[in-house]
Amino acid sequence: MAKDFVTGKKTTFGKTRSHALNSSSRSWKPNLQKVRILVNGKPKRVWVSTKTLKSGKVTRV
Repeated sequence: MAKDFVTGKKTTFGKTRSHALNSSSRSWKPNLQKVRILVNGKPKRVWVSTKTLKSGKVTRV
């Protein structure tokens, strides 16, 4: 899967536990969007998380 170009955020894995302590595997995926941003002064289309976009760490083209 894609990974955040700026922060490196990617899918994490773990277990879901029920009240009876049964466990099953699951994953948490970041909310990634494919956007055009400026990288070294040139536009580039990369995967960026919405948290990175909202925080203003990148400038969209």
